[in-house]
Amino acid sequence: MFLVALTGAYLAKSLSGVYMSSMLTQIERQFNIPASIVGFISGSFEIGNLLLIIFVSYFGTKLHRPIMIGVGCVVMGLGCFLISLPHFLMGRYEYEKAISPSSNLSSNSLLCSGNRTETSMPTPDPAECEKEIKSSMWIYVMVGNLIRGIGETPIMPLGISYIDDFAKSENSPLYIGILETGKILGPLIGLFLASFCATIYVDTGSVNTEDLTITPTDTRWVGAWWVGFLICAGVNILISIPFFFLPKTLPKNGLEDNMVVTKSDKEEKHQEKAKKEKRGLTKDFLPYMKSLSCNPIYMLFILTSVLQINGFIILFTFMTKYLEQQYGKSTAEIIFLTGLYSFPPICIGYLVGGLIMKKFKITVKRAAYIAFCLSLTEYLLSFFNYMWTCDDFPVAGLTTSYEGIQQPLYMENQFLDDCNTRCNCLTKTWDPVCGDNGLAYMSPCLAGCEKSVGTGINTVFHNCSCIWSSGNSSAVLGLCKKGPDCTIKLQYYFIMSVIGCFIYSLAAIPGYMVLLRCIKSEEKSLGVGLHAFCIRVFAGIPAPVYFGALIDRTCLYWGTQKCGEPGACRMYDIHNFRRIYLGVPAALRGSSYLPAFFIVLLVRKLQFPGEVDSPKPKVAKVKLTEKESECMVALRSPEFENGKELKTKL
Repeated sequence: MFLVALTGAYLAKSLSGVYMSSMLTQIERQFNIPASIVGFISGSFEIGNLLLIIFVSYFGTKLHRPIMIGVGCVVMGLGCFLISLPHFLMGRYEYEKAISPSSNLSSNSLLCSGNRTETSMPTPDPAECEKEIKSSMWIYVMVGNLIRGIGETPIMPLGISYIDDFAKSENSPLYIGILETGKILGPLIGLFLASFCATIYVDTGSVNTEDLTITPTDTRWVGAWWVGFLICAGVNILISIPFFFLPKTLPKNGLEDNMVVTKSDKEEKHQEKAKKEKRGLTKDFLPYMKSLSCNPIYMLFILTSVLQINGFIILFTFMTKYLEQQYGKSTAEIIFLTGLYSFPPICIGYLVGGLIMKKFKITVKRAAYIAFCLSLTEYLLSFFNYMWTCDDFPVAGLTTSYEGIQQPLYMENQFLDDCNTRCNCLTKTWDPVCGDNGLAYMSPCLAGCEKSVGTGINTVFHNCSCIWSSGNSSAVLGLCKKGPDCTIKLQYYFIMSVIGCFIYSLAAIPGYMVLLRCIKSEEKSLGVGLHAFCIRVFAGIPAPVYFGALIDRTCLYWGTQKCGEPGACRMYDIHNFRRIYLGVPAALRGSSYLPAFFIVLLVRKLQFPGEVDSPKPKVAKVKLTEKESECMVALRSPEFENGKELKTKL
């Protein structure tokens, strides 16, 4: 029952966590914030987890662990609700657009017009500028994510230690594999939920979607991110209910099958346990910390985990943004494909890894070797992702010249050309159109378009002086789509993702068993908590922040808010983005295999409890006394069977 409930908790926490990561792009656009702040919002979860992880891991074993896990689930639900709250406190989302039906100006006022003057251009409304202060409501999202991190704290360390304390040692890998499956099914559901919510406009029900001039593939589109957080809040609270009815302890299952224990051994263990309880809650905290810090395998495992998790957090947090920019797909489509291709092989890999560990009773030494080889294989395969690349969107004055010649760097004075200098265009308006020559322009005005026909996303612009083609020099809303070769490369990317995810998940269970077996049983809960603590301090918190700042440096064009302040990035230099997105994690993960190699060497030299180097049992040599030797000789003599005097003498 506890295993089922804990699997549900793993599912709920991973559901809300992955949904949060998938919606970061939508939150960035909703609040018009740069990627560095988005990274800080993502890292706030780890900050909340960090506040309590050590104390919960240690003191939690002394208290009622199931109830503590249940309380954590409730707190996670409250955090998810707080994240969704800004949607109900803010006004409607308004994106940049060159043509606004609600504008006092005529519908064609922001097209190419040589008669436009500075006074005829729209000026910021002071009331609207005050509304932009509400964009600071991203702080609600950050605080809610922090509270969600606090609630998640007791689930993993207390749940793992509870199972390891009351389950057969040979069953622990299978149980942990089942838990990891729950942790994978949650993200799978979370990704599909995020994909669905991303296709729904953020203010659906309160605006007429037929008047929208953007589609889900547009970088200004914001999906109904708040809906999923309300669902996550309800799921977390429902999952918490069973934990309040579970006992504090369970009988050790199958103790007689695990080891041969004499009565004296049992008595000694009970005496030692009683002594430890008398020492109190805090007296053995520092000795345990000292013991763990002096454990070379444990410390090297932490270093390896920190480097590996740094790379994985970077890859997963910004995967949606990278694939959108690289392959020109919508957020919803990218999220759906990620869930479809990545998480099923991870789920299968966890289960297969746990079953293999149980079936073949793999020792710690073999587990370390298997984990190292499989992880290294997956790392080497990841370099194939450098092959599946596409070029930037062709945008005149930004990534290419107005003649269609590609230019590598952003230069503001190239926004204008001879074909549109007479139009007096605003260069800080991002409302891209795609010309029938296959080249995109940052606005209808910069394309030199003089007329428009239709409404909403069906608007078509005509008489565009910058579009030289055999057609009628027209343009439609949105960036030009990338070629079919990009779609094929995206498929290759996900095929490699399937292979890599399966191989790495096979290595996860053996690697985690090395962590559990290199720690003394009384230090296990604290050791797992300290491991999670270090991952959060050195990977979970800083990785999204510093990598978000690196991504901001590759931005080619920043969106503009009503009062002229920069908003979210609309387009990135995809070549620099690719080098950073693939290169930084590759460097971090590559450096992690040095301490991992030393772990394999150290594990080979140690003898773990319950494991032997050879299947043949060793016979102990006993030194006999003179009388004992005489007895052994007499017992082997044929006279022993019939000689009554000899029996009496013996």
